[in-house]
Amino acid sequence: MFKSIMKFIYHFASPKYFYRLSGKLIPWFGWLTAILLIAGSIDGLFIAPVDYQQGDSYRIIFVHVPAAWMSMFIYMVMATSGAIGLIWKIKLADVIASSSAPIGAAFTFLALVTGSIWGKPMWGAWWVWDARLTAELILLFLYLGFMALEAAIEDPRAAARACAILAIVGVINIPIIHYSVEWWNTLHQGATVTKFDKPSIHISMLIPLLLMALGFKLYYVTVVLVRARNKVLYTDQNSGWVKELVKKESETSLV
Repeated sequence: MFKSIMKFIYHFASPKYFYRLSGKLIPWFGWLTAILLIAGSIDGLFIAPVDYQQGDSYRIIFVHVPAAWMSMFIYMVMATSGAIGLIWKIKLADVIASSSAPIGAAFTFLALVTGSIWGKPMWGAWWVWDARLTAELILLFLYLGFMALEAAIEDPRAAARACAILAIVGVINIPIIHYSVEWWNTLHQGATVTKFDKPSIHISMLIPLLLMALGFKLYYVTVVLVRARNKVLYTDQNSGWVKELVKKESETSLV
């Protein structure tokens, strides 16, 4: 049973199969991303009611909160992919981790910037050394460190192993970000959506927030597939299936 599962995983993770499958999935994910982000933006900016305390300034949560969620989610994807690459030597896992890093860094930067914009009217300052903000900044440094380490090591396999170890060690920062508002006295507000009993955000605000969150997630899937697809094509450029693909593309363009 285990051998059959591993055989399926290795088949699914083969560069040739991944390249073909991702090429079919990318347009679907791209259209779904556009629909969700447009719907979430319209709902959040124009339909959701004004907050009785923060007024219209609260609407930045429809970008800030999903971006913060994605910053942690993508890092966990990188750490998991790195572990898979270390244990089972699956090259595609290393490709996914490498392709995810710039996207995760962008989401983390977006979360920090929008948090600062939101914090100015709420706290009276663009930045405070709040526990959650500081941990999120450390997460950005982890992303940048991952990319810098990968660029500094010439051997791709050695770079993948070193980056995987860095990503796995950095996972310790994720629960710190998530639970910082509970562990320390912090200016950052507590959880409103991911509460076990009942979200303390009104449904009219929750719907656009979830639409934007799902849109951001599908955006990540779309972009990481595009990046991974190109990376697989580059790393396997001397393999038979890539040469065959190039030959077919050349014949098609001449017709």
